[in-house]
Amino acid sequence: MLSLYGPTYWNYCTQSVLYSVLCDALCSVLNDVLLFFVVVIYLVSALSFGTFPIFSRYLVEQRDVELNIRDKWDSTPLYYACLCGHEDLVQYLLANGAKCEANTFDGERCLYGALSDPIRRLLKEYKRITAKAMQRDYYDQFLQTLLEQGSYSDVTFTVHGEMFKAHRCILSARSEYFAHMLETKWKGKSAINLKHPLVNPAAFGAIMQYFYTGRLDIDVNYVEDCKRLAKQCKISELIEELEVKCKQVYEFVSNKPGTCVKVLTLDPHDFQLQDGMALLADSALPAELRVGYGQLPFDLTDSFPSYPDICFRVEGYDFLCHKAFFCARSDYFKALLEDHFSEGETLQAHPSIPVITLHDVSHDLFTRILYYIYSDNTQLSHENVYEVLCVADMYLLPGLKRLCGRTLAVLLSEENVLHMWKTAKLFRLSRLEDQCTEYMAKIIERLVERPEFADMIREDAGNVAARQETDSIPLVDEIRFHITSNVQTYSAIEEANQKLSALELLLASIGLEC
Repeated sequence: MLSLYGPTYWNYCTQSVLYSVLCDALCSVLNDVLLFFVVVIYLVSALSFGTFPIFSRYLVEQRDVELNIRDKWDSTPLYYACLCGHEDLVQYLLANGAKCEANTFDGERCLYGALSDPIRRLLKEYKRITAKAMQRDYYDQFLQTLLEQGSYSDVTFTVHGEMFKAHRCILSARSEYFAHMLETKWKGKSAINLKHPLVNPAAFGAIMQYFYTGRLDIDVNYVEDCKRLAKQCKISELIEELEVKCKQVYEFVSNKPGTCVKVLTLDPHDFQLQDGMALLADSALPAELRVGYGQLPFDLTDSFPSYPDICFRVEGYDFLCHKAFFCARSDYFKALLEDHFSEGETLQAHPSIPVITLHDVSHDLFTRILYYIYSDNTQLSHENVYEVLCVADMYLLPGLKRLCGRTLAVLLSEENVLHMWKTAKLFRLSRLEDQCTEYMAKIIERLVERPEFADMIREDAGNVAARQETDSIPLVDEIRFHITSNVQTYSAIEEANQKLSALELLLASIGLEC
């Protein structure tokens, strides 16, 4: 079945290394620069030997590998791809969300390091924001849209004639200074005019961007204005980050003649932004449910001003939430909240806050949904993950479904792999589905003895529209692929042949050919 020599075997070996080295080790830790070279080398190998489309789909769409991850030299996969001169790989990385904005440190570094003029032209002409790139990170896109469009904003800042729509809940959660000012000097004001000559509109906009997205883009000419404003707002960590980045850019420009960095960019830190937004979820919880969720019960939650504008009543518990989050994160809640007839009831203690009663979810499950909507993370366990998955599907939260899929993947076993595969198919969790077929490939010789596995193959064959007698069956194809992808030695070839033979015997016994 498998030949030791020739291009077919080389493709198997290439895929094997791709899967074993990249898709396992790479997805867990990518801190060493050598692994970045592995990324580039094997992506290029895939390009050269015709397996790139399969690999790219697997790595990005099913394994959800972060394309903008950095090593200890602050380099990204895109930089190494440019450095090695592989145009197709550069184009693929850009199309899937790799960052390379003009006149930024990353952009200039990629341009300077690019091996060829076609790659430089590609970097200059390519528009990074694509539908595919946006889809890869629902949370980042949600926050960016909230900042730019200002949906359901409740305060507007005017800085020397330039207007900035904002949400008091986010400003309070992200900044103690703004939380204090909104409860004292600016209390009750929906329009705030900042006239101080040292408050620069560009710097103020950058600070707003930092509060909303954790990211900051500022013209190098306004860095000092930004640091001054950060000091006023008591954001010491931002000042430190700006100083480190300025030093890094200065050293880069000094050592690379001809480069020109006009924009300073700070990327968000892991979990820092989510932790800030989780404070809003803490405050939305009813007092009776706060112990066991979020922060400590004696933390800032009781005195934290969260400015809710919607109440969800679940099993008698009132969750004080924000339309800006629920409408932007879920089309289900957007349709629900924009239906004015459903806002007949109001909260007795706060008559301006409408109440919507949810009948199809428990308060415990809604709490999980709540934390995901605000912070893009929630507590999942083997006891609740299936229920959360069902509710996430009902509430149209694809990101939460993927989070559930990652939790389910950890629970994979020989006993539940068939049920897990059906679950993955039902909820369209492609990454989990692939992990299930990979697991099936490992135990195929025992799996073929189970009647339910044969039934699954029949059902999958029946789902192929207008299937001919020898047409392929998706489930069988995926299992075959994973069996052959682990072939690197003579003994592995023999083992793979045994597994393939067992699968072929099963197909023959149920009258299927593919």
